[in-house]
Amino acid sequence: MRVGVIGGGQLAWMMAGAAEKLGLDLIVQTPNPGDPAVSIAAHTVWGEVDDAMATAELAQLTDVITFENEFVDLNQLQSLAQQGTQFFPSLETLAVILDKYDQHQFLVAAGVGVAEFALLEAAIPEPQELPLELPLALKACRHGYDGYGTFIIKTRSQLEEILAKSPGQRWMLEAFVPFERELAVMAARSATGEIVIYPVVETQQENQVCRRVFVTSELPNAVVAQVNAAARCILEQLNYVGILGIEFFLTHDGRVLVNELAPRTHNSGHYSLDACLTSQFEQQLRAVCGLPLGRPSLTSAGAVMVNLLGYEQAEHDYLEKRQQLNEIPQAHLYWYGKTSRPGRKLGHVTVLLSQAERAEAQQIATQIEQIWYPAPVR
Repeated sequence: MRVGVIGGGQLAWMMAGAAEKLGLDLIVQTPNPGDPAVSIAAHTVWGEVDDAMATAELAQLTDVITFENEFVDLNQLQSLAQQGTQFFPSLETLAVILDKYDQHQFLVAAGVGVAEFALLEAAIPEPQELPLELPLALKACRHGYDGYGTFIIKTRSQLEEILAKSPGQRWMLEAFVPFERELAVMAARSATGEIVIYPVVETQQENQVCRRVFVTSELPNAVVAQVNAAARCILEQLNYVGILGIEFFLTHDGRVLVNELAPRTHNSGHYSLDACLTSQFEQQLRAVCGLPLGRPSLTSAGAVMVNLLGYEQAEHDYLEKRQQLNEIPQAHLYWYGKTSRPGRKLGHVTVLLSQAERAEAQQIATQIEQIWYPAPVR
């Protein structure tokens, strides 16, 4: 079976092992010969991810098409779907998710908890017309990722400055949640309605970019139950087919509120490559190809995943640092082969835990970051 993947970054690249295991050919649509997934693709269709003509070529070469990112042009893809091209998740599902304001409206209608939110069109509102109190989160409704398009707004002047730089942009305002922790879960659903839910993890963000993911056994059962119920509700209400990443806020009084949905494999599920019976990448391929879903159970007590973020503009393979990281017991290093720039995800390390304790995860994450990041100048 031939699976088309729109996008050729590290998420598509990490599907390679699962595709080989399942006997599938991956055909990737991506614009740059240096993109990570080009090296593992059976064939590459050259084109931007929102290039519908390239996707039409991809459709001719594949049996089903899935997504590595959500920067597609849904309107342009409708004609392909009408001609019989199978997209999973479906275009109808993506239409609900891709705009953050529309996504939150869906969540409210589904009975899933979110923070208070409001739509902010291009005009800068008068102070008395601001629908939410400061501080608040300002999120671009489309095309935000890895901290881009998301701002924590503390002052009126900060809001005005950002809005003035982006005329015509559609924004969502969201009440700032003074959370205890940020959580995430990967969940998958097949076309027959089969659902599997991965362990609930804690994510740690800096500047709205994920730095660490902890897979431990320390979350209260009541919190896990809330997350699982929300995940199941979302998958069923969307008639979702594929794997879905869901990010949550855990409030101080024990409630979980959905932050965002990602209709694809997700950073918070990378640990599954080494710590689960079925990785999130294999699960995505199983779901979109009509295969039985795999078991998401952990194969170790727990895990910690740390992103290796760029801290300089450079052409560098960081070989010495990578060798040191590989020497950590139970470490699994993934290097994406990208050019470094500040904040860019260049790779990640997963370390399997012996006791699934948060303190152990934090200690190992600190060890990894001390190896990776330069010592601060004193």
